[in-house]
Amino acid sequence: MELRHLVSFITLAEELHFGRAAQRLHLTQPSLSAQLQKLEKSIGVTLVARNSHEVRLTPAGREFEVAARQIVAQLERAARSARALAEGRVGTVNVGYNLPASRHVLPDALQRMAQRYPDIEVSMWEKRTGPQLTALSEGALDVAMVYGHPSTPEFRYRRLLHRVPLVAVVGRRHRWADRAGVPFAELQGQECVLFAREQCPAMYDNIFRAAAETRIALNVTQYADDPGATAHMVSVRPLVGFASLPRAISMGMGGPGSISVAVKIVDPVPTLDLYAVWRSEETNPAVTAFLECLEGPDTEGAVNYDDRRLGTASDGSLSRA
Repeated sequence: MELRHLVSFITLAEELHFGRAAQRLHLTQPSLSAQLQKLEKSIGVTLVARNSHEVRLTPAGREFEVAARQIVAQLERAARSARALAEGRVGTVNVGYNLPASRHVLPDALQRMAQRYPDIEVSMWEKRTGPQLTALSEGALDVAMVYGHPSTPEFRYRRLLHRVPLVAVVGRRHRWADRAGVPFAELQGQECVLFAREQCPAMYDNIFRAAAETRIALNVTQYADDPGATAHMVSVRPLVGFASLPRAISMGMGGPGSISVAVKIVDPVPTLDLYAVWRSEETNPAVTAFLECLEGPDTEGAVNYDDRRLGTASDGSLSRA
């Protein structure tokens, strides 16, 4: 049984006239008759009765017409779905992100996705850079939005935001708590709390790069997995931790009720770039669609966290001027 035989039979059932049906199908009448004979032979029943005066469906033909229409409609739906998937108009994309991405990239990207690709499902997972890249490598994520980019042929990347500054995080009783800014060199001799490098390699490396530039050695005496843990540790000990400015703002550091204060670091200002990263051998068209909906730093609407725009709010917390 062939699809074209089903289509020819349905057309004949609509016209009940071999000449008109053949014309609609762009066939000759003998070709249409041959297709009908092959179809009837394949299923073992007579579907169409005809004489010199009329063409009509047999009872079996009327029953078969209903099923044939369902089969053809189902195949057409399957073909449309396959084409849509191949063209990236349907599917699923798993996206990892961090705080700057959630604030400045995802809102517009998701709006574009909803407008251009309403049938693509976007699942989102907030993770730090290291866990995102691990999930990307293992296939649990399709796109990662992370600080820095991996230098391996396994991944491709695109910059989304640049100049995201880092700040020092101290407790309210720390001698830096009331200062507007601190030169990086003053970290010499301070006891620091840091995260493991695999949590965020780019941030870790930029901190130590700034230390090298100022020719100081960081005295890391404690470790914490995330900014929340860092805030608790510096609140009870005279330690200095680090966080991105967006994270410090989101946590209200320095604001009413906050247990920690974020202080600008200058000379130099350690900064990070935000990148979208995906697998080099990616074949999911939905990933291509999502990347199309992202904006880069050279496009309209990109955010540039410039250190000259960082200010202090009236309550002492950091803000963007």
